[in-house]
Amino acid sequence: MYAILDIETTGGKYNEEGITEIAIYRFDGHQVVDQFISLVNPERPIQAFVVGLTGINNDMLRNAPKFYEVAKRIIEITQDCVIVAHNAQFDYRILSLEFDRLGYDFDRKSLCTVALSQELLPGHASYSLGKLVKALGIPMTDRHRASGDALATVKLFKMLLAKDTEKTIVQASVRANPKRVIDTKLKNIIKEMPSECGVYYMHNVNGSIIYIGKSKNIKKRITQHFTGDNRKSKKIQNDVVAVTFEKTGSELVALLKENEEIKRNKPIYNRALRRTKYKIQLGHFLDDDGYINFKLDKADGRKKGITTYSSIASAKSHLEKITETYTLCSNKTGLTSSKGNCFAYTIKKCEGACIQIEAPEAYNKRANNFIKRYSYENKSMFIIDRGREVDERSVVLIEDGIFRGIGFYNLNFQLNNIEILKSIITQMDNNRDAQHIIQSYLRTKKVKKVIPIEEIAT
Repeated sequence: MYAILDIETTGGKYNEEGITEIAIYRFDGHQVVDQFISLVNPERPIQAFVVGLTGINNDMLRNAPKFYEVAKRIIEITQDCVIVAHNAQFDYRILSLEFDRLGYDFDRKSLCTVALSQELLPGHASYSLGKLVKALGIPMTDRHRASGDALATVKLFKMLLAKDTEKTIVQASVRANPKRVIDTKLKNIIKEMPSECGVYYMHNVNGSIIYIGKSKNIKKRITQHFTGDNRKSKKIQNDVVAVTFEKTGSELVALLKENEEIKRNKPIYNRALRRTKYKIQLGHFLDDDGYINFKLDKADGRKKGITTYSSIASAKSHLEKITETYTLCSNKTGLTSSKGNCFAYTIKKCEGACIQIEAPEAYNKRANNFIKRYSYENKSMFIIDRGREVDERSVVLIEDGIFRGIGFYNLNFQLNNIEILKSIITQMDNNRDAQHIIQSYLRTKKVKKVIPIEEIAT
């Protein structure tokens, strides 16, 4: 749990400032579950430059509550939370200073979104809150007021959590609250899970990730883990003390995140999935007569392929569908190898490429239609799908046939700047599994839309 906050102050000498406004959003990693926003009477004058910056003046604060009147609420809303702020050192110091004046020892762990942004979002010209969120396409209102700045920090932190593929932020949070998670029984963990699409992470007492999975219904899948009686399920039930999750909205994004993060984090109970799963590759070549032929080989990242499969059986099953759908020749798709005409020609389901009755140009046109549809070789595009919330969309970036990563953007953001779109992308590895996931998903399921990069104005 996180308490994302912003504080406005009077300005003045170091450690003599007073709070004029405070906004705190209690954030569970997915949504705001509680909030506190209030002006505060600092019992001291506000510096003129601060009035010009924030618009908060002495008259506005005359009838506002004094800090001791809101202190209890601040303690309650930040209980069992990690304090998160943009330039957290400043906000945490000011908050601790006010509590010191009351004789109360305010002790919380803290995270700074400036430092996290510099690590997870490198390359920006400025890391000031206003300039950074603008560069990332994050909507912002009431700049230099506590509520506006804190809410923008919530949205920034949500993006940083998605960028943190090694889950160091979440693991630190789990370690920070060991008593709470150890006392949580399996049935109570299930109650906290959403019935939505996403990726889930099982943690042990040290906060380390021991298992990563994805599901269209996280609650249902976690229930299956915790009610299973096989050896692996029982080990997980014994070791798990907390489950965190990330909603993705899009099943495609969930599949890509699961694939990436299992390989990156190597959880002990995901051993079978650390390795590449898709071992068979479909390629194509021109034969001596000028016809496009298809061939199944062992997957090899050095060779360009149309798509990959987990087994020979699934590959041949798909080839049969391809052959029928595009009226191709089974001799040319590798399903048969007869010297004369193929069987499909006998029953008039092949146009005769096998015995050179059909011209290569006509046959290759249909074969290329298949290749063009199911291969993204040399293509550059954004795959747009459902987001985590109704006002959000997910995006998968393919650039020159290479999978670059995933991201999320608000519907208020206009898709007209490639560089801003690229800046919200969490970089991921372009491995064979990721390529297969994208190709297979586009082949069998619907997404919101696919936008070629050249259609987006710069």
